[in-house]
Amino acid sequence: QVQLVESGGGLVQAGGSLNLSCVGSGRTFSTYRMGWFRQASGKKREFVAAISRSGINPVYADFVKGRFTISRDNAKNTVYLHMSSLEPEDTAVYYCAARTTLGNYDSEVSYSYWGQGTQVTVSS
Repeated sequence: QVQLVESGGGLVQAGGSLNLSCVGSGRTFSTYRMGWFRQASGKKREFVAAISRSGINPVYADFVKGRFTISRDNAKNTVYLHMSSLEPEDTAVYYCAARTTLGNYDSEVSYSYWGQGTQVTVSS
């Protein structure tokens, strides 16, 4: 079992950048495949990015368009989401999630553990 805590959200102007972090508890963080999802007000939660246990082969939602980068540091039990060229449409609560199964990396049902979320607001 792992507990996840996100941080780094906030208010930023369009075109700006933010760095989100997600710290996992426990000594087995490196055994989890990690993902970032987001949920805008009134909308369903959607996949943003995912990364393997070793940190290679990251995958992204199409709307990321090269603007976001997911990475991880297993020595620090942390997964990151660097977001740049932010748009008002990126406004949402961002969640990190962990999974142990192979499953579909872009499906929230594949993930067993979730953080509480961090709010990202992009002003125009």
